[in-house]
Amino acid sequence: MSVLPPVRKDRIISQLPKCFNKGAALKTEDEFHGKVKTACLQQRTGTVGFKISKVIVVGDLAVGKTCLINRFCKDVFDKNYKATIGVDFEMERFEVLGVPFSLQLWDTAGQERFKCIASTYYRGSPAQYTLIEQDAIKLADQMKAEYWAVSALSGENVREFFFRVASLTFEANVLAELEKSGSRRIGEVVQINSNSNMYATSKKKQTNCCQ
Repeated sequence: MSVLPPVRKDRIISQLPKCFNKGAALKTEDEFHGKVKTACLQQRTGTVGFKISKVIVVGDLAVGKTCLINRFCKDVFDKNYKATIGVDFEMERFEVLGVPFSLQLWDTAGQERFKCIASTYYRGSPAQYTLIEQDAIKLADQMKAEYWAVSALSGENVREFFFRVASLTFEANVLAELEKSGSRRIGEVVQINSNSNMYATSKKKQTNCCQ
């Protein structure tokens, strides 16, 4: 019997959510990677459905990190400001291409004195997103991150943002699982970067030692 809660109907992802701005996106393609779709269809995603991936929301004091998470997870907005002490997290369950997928959304304190605490939780996190106010697109490009304009107050783009986070994290996890399980051909390498061709493959040249 699974100890994880069932996936809510409004947490089902069947298509890759679009990026907010193609000029500041990790991936501009409109579809999941072909190998990911095939693996999900053939139920070859390994342990991805049993793992819990960590996402850290970081940013300055009082920029709305907690409000953003609460809007998505609980659909509430609290106008009374309360500083986060240390770290807190919410668990969200998704179903991506028919595969269950779990995200821990970590909410960190913005105060200087808590930075050493927050840095401990960054380790092992596949996705780190920062709330920023000025020069957002430029900073996102420098950080190799995506730029999103969201509003915890109105809820604008909040659902789309977290669905995008979940989808890209899921895709990266499945590709890593395929590489780890040896599903890919020997000598084929996965390269993940922020270019439009996010997932590129290449073959190492074979050498003939008997020549």
